Amino acid sequence: MTSTINPETLSGERIEELQQIAGDHMFMHAAQTNDWRGKLKVYTKGEGVWVETADGHRYLDAMAGLWYKSAGYGRTEIADAVYAQMTAIDSSPSGGATVPQVELAGKVAELYPDHGARSFFVSGGSEAVETAVKMAKKYSILNGKAGAFKVISRRYSYHGGTAMAVSLGGSPAADPMGPLMPGAIHVNNWNSYRMPYEGDPVDVAIKCANEFEEVIKHQGVETVAAMIAEPISAAFGIQVPPAEYWQRLREIADQYNVVLIADEVITGFGRTGEYFAPMNWGVQPDITSVAKAITSGYAPLGAAIATKKIADAFVGGPNETFKHLITFGGHPIAAAAALANLKIFEREDLVGNSKRMGTYLYEQLQSLFSHKSVGDVRGGLGLLAAVELVADRETKTPFPASAGLASKLPKALFDRNLVSFRAGDVIAICPPLSINKDEVDFIVSAIDGALDELESDLGI
Repeated sequence: MTSTINPETLSGERIEELQQIAGDHMFMHAAQTNDWRGKLKVYTKGEGVWVETADGHRYLDAMAGLWYKSAGYGRTEIADAVYAQMTAIDSSPSGGATVPQVELAGKVAELYPDHGARSFFVSGGSEAVETAVKMAKKYSILNGKAGAFKVISRRYSYHGGTAMAVSLGGSPAADPMGPLMPGAIHVNNWNSYRMPYEGDPVDVAIKCANEFEEVIKHQGVETVAAMIAEPISAAFGIQVPPAEYWQRLREIADQYNVVLIADEVITGFGRTGEYFAPMNWGVQPDITSVAKAITSGYAPLGAAIATKKIADAFVGGPNETFKHLITFGGHPIAAAAALANLKIFEREDLVGNSKRMGTYLYEQLQSLFSHKSVGDVRGGLGLLAAVELVADRETKTPFPASAGLASKLPKALFDRNLVSFRAGDVIAICPPLSINKDEVDFIVSAIDGALDELESDLGI
């Protein structure tokens, strides 16, 4: 068995060898082995929004890897920064830090609305959420709520794959882990297409937010440590709430002295046209969990960003110490990658481009309503959008599982040189923030053609 890293087209024999090794020895994340064995897509090169497979075919990545390749592929300056740090000092002795770790903490505070913020760096999104919740619980204890252990989240949200994070939201995207974390309580999620109550969308959104308040009052204020929500729920179909929703969450958290956590693992660092999504609504959470785009996926890194109010509670003596440790959290190599990544963000105004191209993408997607299967188009807040497909637009009836959308659509899109693994009843669109108008048009055209094929196949 040979081992090589080669950006060039691989021979058919080598591709077959890789398929055999993968089929025998790999787990693909959240995937059934039988679904990909012998036909695994092996990528060897990337540049901008484009990737290339081992057989030399080129595709536009409409999902930015796994919601993270924000600066795009092929950024050699990030690789150079990683190499320079690795050859200088790859990690420091315990109890110390390296220059990029310190500089990154300062840079995050500079970009964050609260410039006095403090970051606890971890290795990824699940750890960031775990850290944020643990931080919120200890903060509550330090501030006189000794019995506060409950955390309110929204049904069908996704906050990570670890056992505690799976307890939050109970998304069907994650395998159940047996009994949930004690104190995990779920309320209605916001759904703009299928609103949980009748009425004006803003009124309904506020009513959904008020469910947090009802749980707090019912459970007892002294028992609730935190509320956690994604600013835009990707797992629930890219649901963009009105500003009043998050504004109301902030009011409730303040009224009952509950820590408000924004899970921005997907939305953080420019995805919504602002560095942090609640900035769109003039809201400052108490703790923000981030990962993915902080390095554009060039190295594993996440963080729980605490406002100065929260962070200062942990400054004092042994009792105030946040006794939390992640061995590779904020690794110097990852921190160097993040700094180089954020320099690209600023130099190329990727956050501004996200806002501009997000608006353009949302406008262009409206043309898809010409298809009978398109029930809803969501987006308009940066480069995060969705097209929801229904069997009946009038009744919003979903397609039955037997229609096979989850297998047919990704293939139809891939045949049109578009990578969109999150395509089924909902086609999620989350391209790199570096995308241009021609590439947005390419995405919309590919979806248009795939829907033609799907509707023909289903006899619509």
